[in-house]
Amino acid sequence: MITIGKTYTLKALKKLDFGVYLDAEDLYEVLLPKKYVPRDLEMGDEIEVFLYLDSEDRPVATTLTPKAQLGEFAYLTVVDVNNMGAFLDWGLEKDLFVPFGEQHRPMEVGRSYIVYVFLDKVKGRLTASSKIDKFLDDDKPHDFTPQQAVKLLVANSTDLGYKAIINNSHWGVLYKNDVFQRLSFGQSIDGFIKRIRPDGKIDLSLQGGKETRDKYERIILTHLNQQGGFAPVHDKTDPKIISDLFGMSKKAFKKAIGSLYKQKMINIEKDGINLVKK
Repeated sequence: MITIGKTYTLKALKKLDFGVYLDAEDLYEVLLPKKYVPRDLEMGDEIEVFLYLDSEDRPVATTLTPKAQLGEFAYLTVVDVNNMGAFLDWGLEKDLFVPFGEQHRPMEVGRSYIVYVFLDKVKGRLTASSKIDKFLDDDKPHDFTPQQAVKLLVANSTDLGYKAIINNSHWGVLYKNDVFQRLSFGQSIDGFIKRIRPDGKIDLSLQGGKETRDKYERIILTHLNQQGGFAPVHDKTDPKIISDLFGMSKKAFKKAIGSLYKQKMINIEKDGINLVKK
């Protein structure tokens, strides 16, 4: 089913002076305004577009990419406030509306907030809400597994670390001792499921999987090349020094140098690590 608020690949049906009509199936024919029509688009061709409502509440298509789609969370900036509510910049010509009733606290122009994009069932309009907890149901079943790669949105900080929204669906926690880089409110970042606790809560990590290990190995090799092939660090080095140098935990560092040693790319000595001369 095709609905507003999502990106689809649609077929061009007919061309007029003011744009091209696309086959939107459930929404019938939807206009792609002329300014978004590629010069080489032929009737029958398919084009990827985002569907939303124009200023007269008519379905319309655009080739612009919004900062959030229906069912997603995003960190957006308020560009206007009037007697109806607030309006957010989400990357399209028409700003995204947040009614007063959907504001966790009164929004101010120039400030940014984490919001959820939903469809107002009464008015049929795409709307945003900063009352994000009501859109995150931690009792809802999920199929997350340890070491699974996920998309995270940093949404809060606690004494334990950071709360983050996982794949637009559940809360998770990044513990301070697992974070070796600066995180900011509203930041989107790749992460991993660390464990699912007995109570169903989800622990997260920014480290995990082969892709991360490969990245850490590259960081260590780059550092060694920049330092003439030697670095005075090893598996006994203070964790803070490792974190400051490489932006990773000591555990991740030990795994990375162990892998590089097995690949015969480095030697591990008492006073540090060095590149194997070829």
